[in-house]
This record gives sequence, C-alpha cells and structure tokens, in this order.
Amino acid sequence: MTTDTPCQIGMIGLGRMGANLVRRLMRDGHRCVVNDLDQDAVRALEKEGATAALSLEECVGKLDPPRSVWLMLPAGAVQPVLDHLTTLLSADDTVIDGGDSSYLDDITRARRLAAHDIHYVDCGTSGGVWGLDRGYCLMIGGDEKAVRRLDPVFRSIAPGTADAEPTPSRTRTGGTAPEGYLHCGPSGAGHFVKMVHNGVEYGMMAAIAEGLSIIKHADAGLHERAADAETAPLRDPGAYPYDIDVGEVAEVWRRGSVISSWLIDLAADAFARSPGLDDFAGRVSDSGEGRWTVHAAIDESVPAPVISAALNQRYESRDLGTFTAKVLSAMRSEFGGHAEKKKEGP
Repeated sequence: MTTDTPCQIGMIGLGRMGANLVRRLMRDGHRCVVNDLDQDAVRALEKEGATAALSLEECVGKLDPPRSVWLMLPAGAVQPVLDHLTTLLSADDTVIDGGDSSYLDDITRARRLAAHDIHYVDCGTSGGVWGLDRGYCLMIGGDEKAVRRLDPVFRSIAPGTADAEPTPSRTRTGGTAPEGYLHCGPSGAGHFVKMVHNGVEYGMMAAIAEGLSIIKHADAGLHERAADAETAPLRDPGAYPYDIDVGEVAEVWRRGSVISSWLIDLAADAFARSPGLDDFAGRVSDSGEGRWTVHAAIDESVPAPVISAALNQRYESRDLGTFTAKVLSAMRSEFGGHAEKKKEGP
C-alpha cells in the first residue's frame, strides 16, 4: 500500500472492521481521528497513533475542513449519528457510510445532506475481520467530486493489484476495479452493488454447506432406519455406505478444484479447529442484505431462486418455520391420521 497524498479522516465506529480500517489507513500515513462509544477502543487506537475523540463534537473539531467522516456502524445506528453530525459539519464536508445500509436510505440521506451542501458517499465494504492484511473490496456510490477527493483513502484500504492475478482477457486500461475499489455510480449505487454481493454470498455459502452436509450423511446406509408409515424408506441402503471425513473434503476442495474459493478456505479452517463444529448451534442470522437483494430481484422481475432459497434457509435455521411445520403436521393428522414422530437426535 502506498499513496502520495495522505489525508485526514474521522472514523466513527471502531468495531470488528472500523478499527482495522484505521490501522490500514495509518500504515499509509493518513491521519485518523477516532470515536466510539467504547472509550477503551478509542484509547487502544490512540496508543497506535490515532487522534482520540470522545464525542462527535470533538471528532469534527479535530478535523481540518473540508472534513471527511467515515461511519462504520450497524445500519440501525447510522441515522441518529448522521442527524447529529449534520448539525456539526459545514459546506463541502463529506460523510462516508461504510456499513451495510440500504441503498434506498442512501438516496434519501444524500438528498438531505445536499441541502446543506454536504457530500454523502456510500461505500459497501467487504473483507470482514481479515481485511487488515488482505485489504477491503470497496463498492462506492456518490458524487464524482467527493469520490475523487477520497481516492487516496480508498486506494489505501483496497487490496491493490497484487491481490489477484490479472484477468487474462482484460484489455481495458485504467480504472480502479483491478485495485479492488470501484465508483459504481451516484448515491446508493455502492450499497446496491454490496447488497447484491451479499445476496450472492448467501447462495454460495448455502451451496457449500449443503454439499458438505450431503457428504456427511453419505453413511445413511450404515444406520438402521425406522420401518413405518411415517418414514420414507431408503431405496438402496447399499448406495450409502460412506463414512467420509468432511473436513478433509473441504481441505482437498481448496486445491485445484473448480469450486476452490476463500469460502472453502474458511470452511476447511473451521473444520480443522473443530471437526464436529461443536461450537455452533446452526442458527444463521441475516442482517438485511439478502432480503433486500430478493426485493430488488422481484422489482426488476429477475429470477433469483438460489438467493431466495438461501435466504429462506437462514430463516429455517432460526426455527422461524416451526409454526409452519405445526400447521403441516396438523393437516396430516386431520386428513390421514398421521401421528407425529418424536424428534430424532442431531
């Protein structure tokens, strides 16, 4: 990472990603003013060279105009902080939302800030807890002037060209996409692209998890199966005699496989630490982007069956389909006298 134009930026929100964004920026000589409700997090970064600010007023006051303030907050926490910031900032200042806000909120927020001559940039940020070393893929929306002014910041945060081999057929010269960041369009465009990115992530994760689960249960023929009217028979038990080490499958898929990917890498590492994944209950959260992607697909009349199914699987993992299952069970009991079977073990 190198940049010839160090900048000054305020970072509000020093959680799993915000703190590492600051560290990555400071590596390139950018001056960072940091703020968080957790003052221990503020003090920790102060020891590493950041300027501490224990309030929004102090954060804005320690920045030179035109100011740039990056919000790295949960989507639900952005609006109250933004409302407060708006009263503190001046014309030509810029607010960057690097979290996972809805792109529809971005459109509204950009319009409101424009009335105060304040720029608003939405920046979808992907990289998770590994971004400090790997860099962060950035998907950016906002007006050209503000985005261009922040280019040194984006360039420092992004992975750079060394992160991946050049695309063999790419003849296009220029542009920042090979560096790992892209100005996708006007307000909301960055978070729109990040929203769909996360929807794709849902589908990829679900496919990997389902595939490994099918492999794990390939020993079905080795276990006794109930023989009653409520249990579908296993057509050919001899076809499922395999006790396969799922962790080793994830490991071999990492190497030369068509589906090798960072997600497979992470799965293999998780199995290496805990072969039975005993630390996990299997309740998979969704923070909004998957359902927003499905909404957009419906509005655009674009079929998205894989992402939709992956989203529904996450709901099912949290027992949100339990009442549905009770209704199904009740109907089977009513029309066929089918008695519920007791839940089997994990």
